[in-house]
Amino acid sequence: MLRETTIRARQDQLVLLESSLSKGDLNSYSVRSELDSMAKAASAKKRVVKSGGGPWPTIGVSVVIFALRPHGDSHELAVLLVRRESSPFAGLWALPGGWVHTGEGLEESARRHLLTKTGLQAAYLEQLYTFGRPDRDPREHRIAVAYYALVPGDPVEPSTGQREARWFSVERLPKKLAFDNHEILRYALWRLRNKVSYADVAFQLLPRNFTLSELREVYEVILDRKLDPTNFRRKVEASGTIVPTSSRVEGGAHRPPRLYRAHRRSLPEPAPMN
Repeated sequence: MLRETTIRARQDQLVLLESSLSKGDLNSYSVRSELDSMAKAASAKKRVVKSGGGPWPTIGVSVVIFALRPHGDSHELAVLLVRRESSPFAGLWALPGGWVHTGEGLEESARRHLLTKTGLQAAYLEQLYTFGRPDRDPREHRIAVAYYALVPGDPVEPSTGQREARWFSVERLPKKLAFDNHEILRYALWRLRNKVSYADVAFQLLPRNFTLSELREVYEVILDRKLDPTNFRRKVEASGTIVPTSSRVEGGAHRPPRLYRAHRRSLPEPAPMN
């Protein structure tokens, strides 16, 4: 009853403003501005009522999943996308994601969508950014809280999820993605490349034990440039982020390289890898 009374009052106010404007009783610019504002608000309320929601944006999550994929004699950085089955953007590739349920945490929701839609569980998941442009979803104003995840080892085929999913090289993405997913992907890649120089992100893409060559390759793939092996070894060993093990790689004609593991108890910030 109160809501109907408020709507009627705003309708009466609109009629009064239009009448005053036609008679020249009020400033034209201010009245037209007020009329435009009221019209937009009324239109938004109609959309809200039609969709069954409240007068506020909805919340969803999107997950950018990175992994290293074999490419020739080396590896390349790949991202997992799922194909949309329904409108909007039916048939286009998109980042895994969806609604946040009432009573569900944001990270909990991100992990749920990742598992149900791709069949994968992330070893590393971090909140990336919040994307809230009102027109990012043509159906409604939906805010997307984006996460990025890292999957260690060669990426497994996501065959157990609800959607068709596929790994794409970050250098060869589809020209068009659903929603604002290209923007989210660009930001996630920028964050990953900046963070790899001072955090233990690279270790999340490696097995428990690894060689220095394997670690350097992860840095090179993420940064998209070659690093000097001697300089890299010196800086990584000085950083205290790796610990040598007593094991070496088996086989090979030459002296087998030593295996290392990440020192996770206390990770100081190593110098940037130049």
